[in-house]
This record gives sequence, structure tokens and C-alpha cells, in this order.
Amino acid sequence: MDTGNAAWMLTSAALVFLMTPGVAFFYGGMVRAKAVLNMLMLEAGAIAVTAIIWVLWGWSVAYAGHSIGGIFGDPATGFLLKDSMVAHNGVYTAADTTGGYPGSIDVAFQATFAMITVGLICGALAERIKYSTWMIFVALWVTFDYGPMAHMVWNGGLLSADGAISQALGAAAHDFAGGTVVHINAAMAALVIVLIIGRRKGFGTQPFRPHNVPFVMLGAFLLWFGWFGFNAGSAFGANGTAGYTWVSTSVAAAAAMLAWGFTERIRSGHYTAIGAASGMVAGLVAITPAADVVSPLWAMVIGAIAGIVTCLACGLKFRFGYDDSLDVVGVHGVGGLIGTLLVGFFGEGVGLLAGGDWRQLAVQAIIALVAILYSGVVTAIIAFALEKTIGWRVSEAQEIGGVDLADQGERAYDFATAASSILKEVK
Repeated sequence: MDTGNAAWMLTSAALVFLMTPGVAFFYGGMVRAKAVLNMLMLEAGAIAVTAIIWVLWGWSVAYAGHSIGGIFGDPATGFLLKDSMVAHNGVYTAADTTGGYPGSIDVAFQATFAMITVGLICGALAERIKYSTWMIFVALWVTFDYGPMAHMVWNGGLLSADGAISQALGAAAHDFAGGTVVHINAAMAALVIVLIIGRRKGFGTQPFRPHNVPFVMLGAFLLWFGWFGFNAGSAFGANGTAGYTWVSTSVAAAAAMLAWGFTERIRSGHYTAIGAASGMVAGLVAITPAADVVSPLWAMVIGAIAGIVTCLACGLKFRFGYDDSLDVVGVHGVGGLIGTLLVGFFGEGVGLLAGGDWRQLAVQAIIALVAILYSGVVTAIIAFALEKTIGWRVSEAQEIGGVDLADQGERAYDFATAASSILKEVK
């Protein structure tokens, strides 16, 4: 066992875990004050439910079980982690330590990916859904969507470098850290649920302003920090690939932040803090599938393209009338698609502009399309079933009064009490 690799992967798992609280603040700051606690709770629920499902059968469906049709693994093989954990002299330890690091560490690292992926979805559903429905959705989605998608791309399945699509086209599909599995997958799920549950009251007729912009910036910085584990950790060792992906991740995020800002400046005359935060995230999303195979120059180009295109794409929800509350589709869907496709242009030795030919672009486009279709169909079945049984939304009166009070029975900010106390002190 390489203790250096083991230490790095444990650190990376902790960094990726931090991304879900980061998303909680990023999303929480963008909603109105009457919905911030609900948003934080949706992220907490994503962590808690995913952790349980992952230990029960999620790990096995994604990575432990033998492949069933190249789509998902046998859920029994790694049920309750029996493939990776054993008791030795009364103490639980890894069943296998013959590799670079114990398999138990990989269980932890991959669990955090499942958490952040499902945690991205709720940003599109902000201010109108029930916490109870969300928790059931998380359990079902991680089981039937995320686990199989991770298996297909990262465990030798249909969409992997060794899968049937890659073999047919003679080019190895490349998704380094989750352009398809995480971002396209989550964004497509978000879009499907939004179309099923409908818009917030007042969408398109009244402004929905962020209630706490510093929260948004804090969340974005935490995401950037966590992304070093997300991308550099996906090298699965303390090595040169990890070091380079740290660099490519940073320059892509930086270029996207600047490109988004310049786009905003041209359109509105301002460089906004919300735009800076969103641009950072867009660049991080776009570099994710390509972080290990593009040069520093192309990493910056990918970031710049993502910053401009996602900035423009976020406005499409008003044109098409879908209420993606916090632009999950515009940032993660479009950003993930950009990054996945641009491997076909900029991937070293395989991309059209980097010594390769059309085949890499073709395989990247196909795996992105399959990811969209799979996520869309599976999510539609789950979301529609929940809508027709327990329902997704709080009542209209509860939505107007605030989902925090309706679902959590709490307020993030008790302005009335604070004002009353101040008046008493003045008197």
C-alpha cells in the first residue's frame, strides 16, 4: 500500500464532501430569505440519504457488482460494503489493501461524488418543494440513475473508454471527473423535474433577487476549493496528473469568471458578484471532463468559452418558460456539455485541433447524448411517480408565506423580533 496515495485520496474525499455544503451556501444565498433554510436542508438531506443508500447498495450498483448489460452492477456483491470491509480481531478494516490504497477509501471518495451530484439538482427546484418528497427522490435517484451512470462511464460499462460505443468508433470515451456522470446528469434531471412540477408563483412577472450575495460568493469559493479534490483526486494518486489537474482546474475557473464578467459588462454595464461566482462554477464544470488531457492554453480557452456561453444560456429559461430557479441547466448542463464535447477538439493527441481526428468528437457527442437520454427517462419516471402519489410542492399559500415556515417551521432571520428589541431599547 502507498500511504502517500492513501492520504491524498482521503484528503480528496474530504474536499469533495465539502462541495455539498459549498453548494448549500451558493444556492442558499441566491434564494429569497423565506426559503434559505429549506435550501440548506435539501443539501443536508442529499448528504444523509445518499450516505445510507451508498453503504446499502449504491456502491455495489456503481462499482462493486459484476456488470449487467454494461449499465449497472449487481447490488448484492457489495451490499453493506461486504466486498470492501472486514472485521479483523474485532476491528473493521479494508478487505483489500493490495492496490495503491485500500478499497474502503475508494468507497468514501465515490460516495462524495454521489452526494454532490444529487445535491446539484435541488437548485432548480428552489422555494417550492417538500423536504419529505426530496428525501425519497434522492434515495430513488441515486439507486436508479446515479449508480448506473457511474457504472456505465467509470466502471467499464457502456459509456466507458472500454465500452461498446468506444470500441465501435475506435476512440476511447473520456470523462475524467464527471462531465456526463455529474453535470449533464444532474442538469437533465433538474430540467425534467422542473417541467413536471411547474413554475414558482410570480415567475416571469416579478424579480426573484438573491437575499445574501456574500453567501453566494462563500459557496463559490468553497466549491473551487473542493474541486481540487474533485478533479485532482480523480487522478487516484498523489502524482503528476493530480498536480496538473489542479492547475488546469484553476486556470479554467479563472478564465470563465473573467469571461462571464466581461459578457455581463457588455450586456448590463456591471461586473456583478453573482456573475463572478457563477462564472467560477461554470469554468469548474467545463474543465471537469477534460482536466487531464488538455494543455494549459486549451484549459483557459475551455474556461473562457464556458463563461460566455453559460452566461448567455442562463437567460434561455425566460424565453422557453421553464423555472430553473438557480440556473442548474444553464451552468451545469451547458457547462458539462461544453467540456465533454471540447475533449473532441482539444484533447491532446485525439482532438481535432490537437493532433487527432473526428472520431473523438463523435464518441464524446454520443456519450453526452446517451447521458441526457438516460437521465431524462429515469428521472421522468421517478419524478412523475412522486408527483402522482405524495406530490412535490407545498401549497400556494405556503409558497407565498415561505417554504422555511411551511416545511421547517423556522425562519433564517427573525426581523420582527429584532426590530421589536431595538425599539424597546430605544424607549
